[in-house]
Amino acid sequence: MNYIGIDIGGMSIKGGIVSSAGEILKKEVVTTNPWADDDVIVGDIASLIKSLIGDGAESVKGIGLGIPGTVDGKKGRVSVTPNINLTGTCLVKKLHAYFPDVPIKISNDANCAALGEALFGSEKLDDAVLVTLGTGVGTGIILDGKLFEGNGGAGAEGGHMVIKTGGEKCGCGRRGCWEAYASASALIRQTRMAAEKNPDSILAKIVKEDGEVNGKTVFKAQSEGCPVAQKVIKKYLVYVGDGIVNLVNIFRPKAVIVGGGISKEGERIIKPLQAYVNRKAYAPKFSPKVKVMPATLFNDAGIIGAAALVMDI
Repeated sequence: MNYIGIDIGGMSIKGGIVSSAGEILKKEVVTTNPWADDDVIVGDIASLIKSLIGDGAESVKGIGLGIPGTVDGKKGRVSVTPNINLTGTCLVKKLHAYFPDVPIKISNDANCAALGEALFGSEKLDDAVLVTLGTGVGTGIILDGKLFEGNGGAGAEGGHMVIKTGGEKCGCGRRGCWEAYASASALIRQTRMAAEKNPDSILAKIVKEDGEVNGKTVFKAQSEGCPVAQKVIKKYLVYVGDGIVNLVNIFRPKAVIVGGGISKEGERIIKPLQAYVNRKAYAPKFSPKVKVMPATLFNDAGIIGAAALVMDI
């Protein structure tokens, strides 16, 4: 059986035909028109799905979609999405006008990524938390093999738990949110500040040569033996680790899966995060150990997880 998975983003809409084994058989991408009328955006999504299906409509058993923001899967409605004009859109109803006989389900994009990683990543997991370190911090939670979405699909926003009262201002309006310290955006800010304060450091030299700061900059400097970079990374991983420990203490999953571009640094971040969780999680000598592991599906997790919404697993 084959399924359609759609991953909607502010810049692009990615779609794929996904097998019941979680393999992407065909993939296409179209540009998002984020501030067009919602009927236009839905039409673009429908066109992408039609292009993927081609003449094989009868072989597609369901369509799943992941959307950033708060998504009420039970009502088939996008409650709010920050960067796309789909707020308040009854997306499932509108898509059923194009595909009346096909089951359609929707969820938050981070939830879909978590589902994809848990079901089809390097290990199949029935209890897992996905933490995505990107522009913000996204979290997705799988409990007893089921996606936890919260009331009205508005739960699982781990990036907005406070780790430092009165701390850095977050984009959500609160201060001290985990996202304000542990996102890739936060790491870039921390890197830039460290370079400015240490103009003679290897880190500052690399920033000057590259002409920009990105998520890789501080790791590049660390590889060249820069103690300033090492200090930035160590402090950043404490921020990341504190949030992960909080999630571990609440859910005690079998694994925490770390995604986002920073996760590609591999053992340089996974090993210290594992050690931090081992030390700091509640009652470490008596509680089940939680594995910290890198995401393996990367940009395909959203497509695969969206398709999994309509799989009978």
